[in-house]
Amino acid sequence: MAAGGRGWFRALALGVSFLKCLLIPAYYSTDFEVHRNWLAITHNLPLSQWYYEATSEWTLDYPPFFAWFEYALSHIAKYFDPQMLVVENLNYTSRATVFFQRLSVIFTDTLFIYAVHECCRCVNGKRAAKDILEKPAFILAVLLLWNFGLLIVDHIHFQYNGFLFGLMLLSVARLCQKRYLEGALLFAVLLHFKHIYMYVAPAYGIYLLRSYCFTANNADGSLKWRSFSFLHVTLLGLIVCLVSALSLGPFLVLGQLPQVISRLFPFKRGLCHAYWAPNFWALYNAMDKALTVLGLKCNFLDGTKIPKASMTGGLVQEFQHTVLPSVTPLATLICTFIAILPSVFCLWFKPQGPRGFLQCLVLCALSSFMFGWHVHEKAILLAILPLSLLSIQRAKDAGIYLILATTGHFSLFPLLFTPPELPIKILLMLLFTVYSFSSLKSLFRREKPLLNWLETIYLIQLVPLEIFCEIIFPWTPWKRHFPFVPLLLTSVYCALGITYAWLKLYVSVLTERISVRQKAE
Repeated sequence: MAAGGRGWFRALALGVSFLKCLLIPAYYSTDFEVHRNWLAITHNLPLSQWYYEATSEWTLDYPPFFAWFEYALSHIAKYFDPQMLVVENLNYTSRATVFFQRLSVIFTDTLFIYAVHECCRCVNGKRAAKDILEKPAFILAVLLLWNFGLLIVDHIHFQYNGFLFGLMLLSVARLCQKRYLEGALLFAVLLHFKHIYMYVAPAYGIYLLRSYCFTANNADGSLKWRSFSFLHVTLLGLIVCLVSALSLGPFLVLGQLPQVISRLFPFKRGLCHAYWAPNFWALYNAMDKALTVLGLKCNFLDGTKIPKASMTGGLVQEFQHTVLPSVTPLATLICTFIAILPSVFCLWFKPQGPRGFLQCLVLCALSSFMFGWHVHEKAILLAILPLSLLSIQRAKDAGIYLILATTGHFSLFPLLFTPPELPIKILLMLLFTVYSFSSLKSLFRREKPLLNWLETIYLIQLVPLEIFCEIIFPWTPWKRHFPFVPLLLTSVYCALGITYAWLKLYVSVLTERISVRQKAE
């Protein structure tokens, strides 16, 4: 980024940081207590008890690096309010505690800001623009720094996704800069902070193998097998082993590795989260529910043998489908593997450099979101943020981004269900969406429209859906008997858009031709 461009980036970063400070008094979810409890556990208990402590239902279930992160924060937290570090003080929310935890999220976001800066430096500068507002780097900075989903999930709902996404984006930037070992190291560290990033590990593994371990291609773009570098593979292996040893080694020595793994992968939580993530399983569940209602009306099913609200009770638990076959963790793993496989093959056989890597990364994230076990709705950000980098490169990707970002962000609305946050989430969503559409439309104004008429109509229908869920439904008698209806409608409708975006991106990647220049690279 040119020296003259640092001013606008600094202004964007300071502006969003100020907005985060204004959100400190806002509603926070049970995740606030989750992280307070983790502060208390890591501060007071020896390492050997971290993954056994169960005074609170919110037990430590993140990898060890995040536990050490909480441990470090706890030594600052004690100067704000020592009572927040008492394990038995469940649901403790003093003003000092709220202030500290909110500030800790804002402060650690500096890593995310730096990562966005590095990503902006990687932007191809072919599209010169006199107006700074039309520069691809400026648009990308806004799409990332001011991302609506990240703002409400971290700074209202409460989580620490900012610095984690900062690690991911920084690793992406390093790979784009061909600093492969740094990128690999950052991603290995990230995996031991939060294991959800395993979703995109196939993209990293194949890209590093194709671009770093093999150092040359043939003239036709095929792989030159003789270019394999044993040294490069060894270096990557050492990075993975050293980071894993540093993270898991102490628990291996204590004989607690199985306990740690059982906390990280709690398969008894059921196929879907309490609020269905808008993915394939939301459509599957809705279909099962519709077939159940139809079966009862036609007397094909016995109503006495069907559990009440088995899927729509808002509970995190295992349940059985009534008509369609019930889904097991193994089935979701197989579906996810099959969904990811084509993108990985494309990355290997149709290498297109960093853009091909980003496409595979997004498809891995989306495929895992679509078919994974117990997926949280917030995981959609794992696809939206890296897709931002593709959206400023081609009109086709920009159109897919607008569909995925608008639908994915709207699907997060039910996370903020308190009245004071209603105008906040609507205003922030509206501002971000309007900017996304206007800026990308301006960037690709010489090309065909980013969305066709059917896609436009689908997105417009989100407005009446929100009016019904937030204004009309609460005044109907259905609210008492069917409280899950707004969540179900939001999840199923958004699942249609996310599925469409996933399929459209896949078709784009699979049918894309490689230019002679790309083959040479």
